Amino acid sequence: MTNFGIVGCGVISSSHAKAITAIEGAKLLAVCDIIPEKAQKTAEEYDVPHTFTDYNKMLELEDLDVICICTPSGMHSDHTVLAARAGKHVICEKPLDITKEKMDIMIEECRKNNVKLGGIFQRRAGKNAQEIKAALSRGELGKIVLTDAYLKYYRSQEYYESAGWRGTWEMDGGGALMNQGVHGIDLSQWFMGGVKKVFAKTGTLARKIEVEDTAVIILEFNNGAFGVIEGTTSVYPAQSTRVEIHGELGTIILDETEIKKWEVIGGKDRAADFAAEEHAGGSADNKAISSSGHQILIEDFIEAIRDDRDPMIPGEEARKSVDLILAIYESARTGKEIEL
Repeated sequence: MTNFGIVGCGVISSSHAKAITAIEGAKLLAVCDIIPEKAQKTAEEYDVPHTFTDYNKMLELEDLDVICICTPSGMHSDHTVLAARAGKHVICEKPLDITKEKMDIMIEECRKNNVKLGGIFQRRAGKNAQEIKAALSRGELGKIVLTDAYLKYYRSQEYYESAGWRGTWEMDGGGALMNQGVHGIDLSQWFMGGVKKVFAKTGTLARKIEVEDTAVIILEFNNGAFGVIEGTTSVYPAQSTRVEIHGELGTIILDETEIKKWEVIGGKDRAADFAAEEHAGGSADNKAISSSGHQILIEDFIEAIRDDRDPMIPGEEARKSVDLILAIYESARTGKEIEL
């Protein structure tokens, strides 16, 4: 039995709780939140035996194997370091953290204490995303020339006011890109094998927040392709997350988890060959995120502990989207193209 604890019982914690309780051989042993009512509500909903408001007390549980970090983004490193020093493995929600320095620390502490660190990017876990990655590795589209990501979310002013950390540099680390668009950003850079250069324009055009609610970015990927990212949290109605990959031999378009086009020269459009998957969700309502991708990643994490291997998304991989977003913010501040 692999015993899990969750720290931070906000909206995203339910995706972790649902996933853990659906996995044979996994048990949600403890939950923790500084607001007692939140911890108690989660404990009651998922039949959790231990409830805490003191994170350090939860870490004293000897039978606890893995901590799921579901706290505000700017606290991820702090909570990871404490878990690692207590000998607990860590699964961390996106983003890994919000600064290079804090990501360095959490990765190093997990390595030093011989515990696993895994990131959550559930869009990577879907079968269709995995099929696309494999096809690109085979060179099915030939030389890639363009890869675009359209990340058009809707978050109301009330959403930002619902928690003091939302929309702040200190705890959210950014806005439309760091919190919501990070999933599509991660997916596009993963498909392409990383980003070489970025040039960006960001702004706060609709919401009363410290951080950006709208951004447009030009990219040059490591494989030589160009690309565009459009990210926002201020369009109504929200649009589905869409990644378009165009090569000299063909095109693949992924809309949320559904393949809308898969066509190469000399062949028919194969999009209909790929079944639609459970919607990852979240563009219009952050409470609508599916737990299916979380379950795949958590199952893999349990196997990684058992087999003593890296999880599907180790810390070093989970940080790549944050490093990219930080370069985007630097470009927007300086007006210069930034090389990663």
